[in-house]
Amino acid sequence: MTTDDPLIRVSLAGTAVFVVVAVAAAVAPDSLAAVAVVLDLVLFTAGCVAFVVTLLAAAARSRTDEISLAGIWWLTGTAPAPVRRALLGAFGVQVVVALATAIARPFTGLAFGILVPVFGLGLAGLWGARRGSFPSRV
Repeated sequence: MTTDDPLIRVSLAGTAVFVVVAVAAAVAPDSLAAVAVVLDLVLFTAGCVAFVVTLLAAAARSRTDEISLAGIWWLTGTAPAPVRRALLGAFGVQVVVALATAIARPFTGLAFGILVPVFGLGLAGLWGARRGSFPSRV
């Protein structure tokens, strides 16, 4: 069910690629650190774009629906459980892997990994703003 949604597929795919590259770069930092930094910056930039689009979509939708920040970013009461698990699970994995690899190789390019969770939270917010179930404005 959840894998049919393009936002969820992108979130899971981005997370998977990040995990593979970050772990590989932690194991072999000399050969993969540059690849990891580039990927981290690409995912961070995509997350920033998702945040901007989310804010615009939420602003437009707030004219007719009672929008909440928890409903947009954390999908609280606005998304089915499988969607919430997939999007926030991907975000959680990004946080854990980013911290673990940055701690494993401090003072290297792997520190850029801490920017990646912006990608996961941005896509969760985008899903919430576009597809979340909010009550109508009174």
